Amino acid sequence: MVRDLQRKFAAFMGTPTRARGYPPYEGDHALIVEVSPALAIQRVIDLALREVPSVVPGILYVERQFGVLEVHSHDLDAVTQAGQAILDGTNSKAEDQLRPRVLYQDVIEHISDQHATILNRTRGGSMIVPGDSLLVYEVAPALFAAVAANEAERAAPGVTMVDVQMIGAAGRIFISGNTVDVATARDRITEVLDGIEGRDH
Repeated sequence: MVRDLQRKFAAFMGTPTRARGYPPYEGDHALIVEVSPALAIQRVIDLALREVPSVVPGILYVERQFGVLEVHSHDLDAVTQAGQAILDGTNSKAEDQLRPRVLYQDVIEHISDQHATILNRTRGGSMIVPGDSLLVYEVAPALFAAVAANEAERAAPGVTMVDVQMIGAAGRIFISGNTVDVATARDRITEVLDGIEGRDH
């Protein structure tokens, strides 16, 4: 569950490569589900939309190993109900999820112009400016990158959302800004991920 989508992260989720369905808006609440095998995500979306037709599908993505679904609504109860329908329909409990595991994190201060240029060629969000500090954060399962990015913006609204990769074997976050804001974002991500319950890998 990603509660109360922040402005920049909601806009990032609405970019064409992310929002293959309908984009969310600031203040919406989102539920993101990742399953393996990948095609099982088709059953998952059916369970959610059949039970709560008012939730809006934003992402339905089937990759090699994992399937990912994102649904959202301004009504938190509707999103919660959709999540419960998925759990009930798959004979699962919330605590069955894998808990996030941090694979790597670093703050690179005052990046060079060449570094900024090469990052900007592949970014999905806003541009990083030479001289800014850069937070890179990698976590598994990948979907927790969405939770992390939203909480980073909540803690440090001045940061720039450069890229959030939330599909695949690992999730990756690229956030830039001044060093204080970037460090604040990093600390909030770590705090939030440490507090998520689930099974160990």
